[in-house]
Amino acid sequence: MSKVGTILLSNGQKLPLLGLGTWQASDEKQLDTALRTALDIGYRYIDTADLYQNEHIIGKVVEEYIKDGKFKREDIYITSKLPTHGHRNPEIFIERSLERLRTDYIDLYLIHAPMPYLCNPETNEPKEDSDGKRIVDLIPFSETWKVFEKYYDEGKLKAIGISNFNQNQIQQVYDQARIKPHNLQVECHILFPQKELFNFCKNLNISFTAYAPIGSPGRTAVQKGKNLVDESPMKHQIVQKFAEKYHKSPAQILIRQMIQRGISTIPKSTNPERVKENFNVFDFELTKEEMNEFDFIGQNTRLFLFAMGKEHPWHPWPQEVQKHLEQV
Repeated sequence: MSKVGTILLSNGQKLPLLGLGTWQASDEKQLDTALRTALDIGYRYIDTADLYQNEHIIGKVVEEYIKDGKFKREDIYITSKLPTHGHRNPEIFIERSLERLRTDYIDLYLIHAPMPYLCNPETNEPKEDSDGKRIVDLIPFSETWKVFEKYYDEGKLKAIGISNFNQNQIQQVYDQARIKPHNLQVECHILFPQKELFNFCKNLNISFTAYAPIGSPGRTAVQKGKNLVDESPMKHQIVQKFAEKYHKSPAQILIRQMIQRGISTIPKSTNPERVKENFNVFDFELTKEEMNEFDFIGQNTRLFLFAMGKEHPWHPWPQEVQKHLEQV
């Protein structure tokens, strides 16, 4: 079994460098098979979210493996996230995630996005206006973060962080926090390397997790028309060249490159063979010169625009959304 390295968080917790992403994985049978494949070959890090609607599937499988003695709870690392309509009452969603995941604690819990919306108290789903649009909520991040800190103090959240925040928003949380954010999860790949943001977080002792490290091929299922950014890291000539040299897939090259940058990465797949392939990245290493080649790509292309939230005044990158929409 391959040994996955870790990143040391500012509180002493260890974040695995490679995990299984589960966005779009809501089919119970498919995810069940993928999880068992992943856990059997050595994955010990699973990333999920309230939004993904699959925490209950993950909780069931992990609980079974623990009861069967295949590993202990402390051997598995689970990340989940607060939905955008949960900023005002995060207790409800933290407790719901704990229940669905069948665990006493979550290893890392993140604010999923810096765009709060009102919650319907009767359904705990986004509150909508008469036109069916979500209603913006301007509750300060500090109020949400205080609840995160409470659950951290109680040991129900072992680490806390944020996702999809820009530098100004990260600094805002950091400056007002009693317990500083332990992790930032954002889109990161060779076409959008996030070097400035990575260094910014490093200076604040905030660890970094990359989603979409291979370009998230499955995003085309939700990105349509003008919202689609038609780019693919796996097709880049540098990736193709190294894939041929090392007899690896383009996805494996991209994952290996991210790990060597010291960034935790969570490629998503429910295909058992792809799950195995994505984990098989510990038997080779890119040279320093090869890693440097990626620096010369010089591209800064975001694949996830969150166009559906472009009306929110706190959208983390509204100018990029508008620029893209004007170009297509």
